[in-house]
Amino acid sequence: MPIPAEAFFLTAGARGTLQQQLRQMVAEGILSGRFRPGDRMPSSRGLAVHLGISRITVTLAYADLVSSDYLTSRGRSGYFISDTAPRQPDFAPAVMAGEERVDYAALTGRRFSRAVSLSKPADWRSFPYPFIYGQADATLFDHQNWRLCAMRALGKRDFEALTDDWQERDDPLLIEYILRNILPRRGIAARADQVLITMGAQNGLWLAATVLLGRAGRAVVENPVYPGLRAILQQTGCAVCPVDVDAEGLPPDRLPEGVDVVFAAPSHHSPTNATMPLARRLALLDEASRRDFVVVEDDYDFEMSFLAPASPSLKSLDRGGRVIHAGSFSKSIFPGLRLGYLAAPAAFIAEARALRVAVLRHPPGHVQRTAAYFLSLGHYDALVNRMKQTFRRRRIAMEEAIGEHGLTVAQSGGFGGSSFWMRAPEGVDTGLLAERLKTRGVLIEPGRVFFDPAGGPQNYYRLAYSSIPGSRIAEGIGRIAEEIGRSAG
Repeated sequence: MPIPAEAFFLTAGARGTLQQQLRQMVAEGILSGRFRPGDRMPSSRGLAVHLGISRITVTLAYADLVSSDYLTSRGRSGYFISDTAPRQPDFAPAVMAGEERVDYAALTGRRFSRAVSLSKPADWRSFPYPFIYGQADATLFDHQNWRLCAMRALGKRDFEALTDDWQERDDPLLIEYILRNILPRRGIAARADQVLITMGAQNGLWLAATVLLGRAGRAVVENPVYPGLRAILQQTGCAVCPVDVDAEGLPPDRLPEGVDVVFAAPSHHSPTNATMPLARRLALLDEASRRDFVVVEDDYDFEMSFLAPASPSLKSLDRGGRVIHAGSFSKSIFPGLRLGYLAAPAAFIAEARALRVAVLRHPPGHVQRTAAYFLSLGHYDALVNRMKQTFRRRRIAMEEAIGEHGLTVAQSGGFGGSSFWMRAPEGVDTGLLAERLKTRGVLIEPGRVFFDPAGGPQNYYRLAYSSIPGSRIAEGIGRIAEEIGRSAG
């Protein structure tokens, strides 16, 4: 039977080109069963007139649907729904039932969901003053060259990299770039069997924690610390020992006895931005050798060092194979990339690789190859340089506004980065402060989530400048100061 042109309509604000929208309408109609094999489609002219679009757009959409076997062309008779078009199963889907009969909270012990984590509104981009950390700025990102690299990675020459199951292996082009360019910037020389690609730094930390620790293990974390790391360690069941950081990061002389693994971010502590000086780094390595423990170095943000050169990585000073180095491209390219790496002794990498294979096999081949092209063609360094210049200007604007409004910086870091660690007056709950500021279009990150759950101050917060336009910084800081004044008054 003929399908009337009135069965199709364009929706305002729909994504994709007109051709893509038309293809989607036809495919959804077939998959839902509204359009059946043998049904005749409207003529290209009639559908174009009905939708108010070009006839060539309809013709191209029809041709695309023919190539995908949704439609078939019968010469002058027109286009028809193909007899072999994809279709849904004949049985009707049933709504899941019976879940309420199982107490999954008791069954699972909520081992994973009970962990406290950072959160941000899904619509954070709609806020005029988003002082939140680690988000990509669309005005800085190199959309065109990333797209070109992605298209190149989709080409026939890279078909194997795109489609093959790499099993335990990684993209050799990406590994080669990391070995020749990224790790040497941190003073690290490594072989291919000493590097593993991860799904971001957090996946690298999880691999390290799972390989190195068990229920009998004892791990040291910095306090405050990135809450994602605390959640990872809780899942291992190991004993977690928080050690307070100071202006120079983790103090080696305050480490407890009986430690198996120490997790530290010496180059850029999260969230305080403290950088561990060389003498303290050497002291930490001496303690690791004397007391026989391993250090996992979270080096997630070394590229954003625009105030001073990046300090030597802890791994570059390691002479005993005691440092597991975790890096990431999520902060320097974009967080949704979920691509990082581990650099460590080959015996550790072999074990971590086996664990990764059991869980996810390997990061997607297309993502690895696209990143490899983006890095090797120089686009990555150009992007990092652009971000550094912009962050420097925003940092100056932040410092001026913070000073003008009398806010207190707890730690800003001396090398760059993209945030300030702030302290509100005693008695100010920055969780409540953040809720009030949201109503005024301002987003901040309350600091309580970074501290040991056993107890921590309520008056710290983080202000980031990675995603907020420089022109809005002063007004946003002013609104924060006003609300803090009300809270402390």
